[in-house]
Amino acid sequence: MSKLIPVTILTGFLGSGKTTLLKRILNEQHGMKIAVIENEFGEENIDNEILVQDGREQIVQMSNGCICCTIRGDLVQALSDLMTRRDAGEIGFDRVVIETTGVANPGPVAQTFFMDDEIASRYLLDAVVTLVDAKHAHLQLDKQEEAQRQVGFADAIFITKSDLVSEGEVADLRHRLLHMNPRAPIRQANFGETPIDTIFDLRGFNLNAKLEIDPEFLGADDHDHEHEHGEHCGADCGHDHSHDHGHDHHHHHHTDRIASFVFRSDKPFHYGKLEEFLSGILAVYGEKLLRYKGVLYMEGVDRKVVFQGVHQLMGSDVGAKWEDETPGTKMVFIGVDLPRDAILKGLANCLA
Repeated sequence: MSKLIPVTILTGFLGSGKTTLLKRILNEQHGMKIAVIENEFGEENIDNEILVQDGREQIVQMSNGCICCTIRGDLVQALSDLMTRRDAGEIGFDRVVIETTGVANPGPVAQTFFMDDEIASRYLLDAVVTLVDAKHAHLQLDKQEEAQRQVGFADAIFITKSDLVSEGEVADLRHRLLHMNPRAPIRQANFGETPIDTIFDLRGFNLNAKLEIDPEFLGADDHDHEHEHGEHCGADCGHDHSHDHGHDHHHHHHTDRIASFVFRSDKPFHYGKLEEFLSGILAVYGEKLLRYKGVLYMEGVDRKVVFQGVHQLMGSDVGAKWEDETPGTKMVFIGVDLPRDAILKGLANCLA
């Protein structure tokens, strides 16, 4: 069986700099052959100067061996057509970047790679990469739920155009993004400048990829948020209840519908209780759950159990042994208007 082709979903609201970043990737001499699937409603098409246009085709060959394909219709069809032509030796590529429209919700695009058997047998979803325009982000996030969803789905977030705002405004935006999605590293990328390894091979949808949750998010004492460890914490819960008061609270109040919360415990889960509870949560709130991921400490299991999901699609796997670390559970949930306290309480009730 041939190796699966990794796919990166590049998203971000209108004017966030997706095309600038793409141009830089496609012009760079990195030795990769990248197929770009562009959604035809993008702000602008990839500039024609860097393309060798073939008028009869939707697929365009580029000067450095990359190819570009504009979707007219179904994503599944576009991916299938690309693979057919690759198999026939007409084109060559070893990874795919899908640039979504500025107003797109990346959720259905991500689900394509789990729902369609043909696509799942040839492609591997690597990561959702979201660009956020520092100048207009707060307004867009306040008014557009799609912009919030793009942040919630992200495996990596890049703040663009930070040269147009103050350092304090960037810090304010970073703080807000962190509360919406603590599992995605946040970097700055002005004029599309960022190392290629911060975009590709992030393994954001890989079950065993390390669960990154920003430590400051877990410790920050935010006056406009309840503490992350939830109301099930008792004196012996094992959490660090100390908080860092050293950072400025210059951020404004934003009531984001997309928010995240973390469940942590040093007690093991009872398998049956947890399975029943998570099944119920997915049945009721599946559409509102954007991304969730965790490393679980299960009763009677000497290995980590890792799980993650998108909406109602959840997968789990047995990971590495608990070697030099104290066993414990760490789970992050990112979603729209989720009943945080009820979920945290329910999880606490599943502990053995």
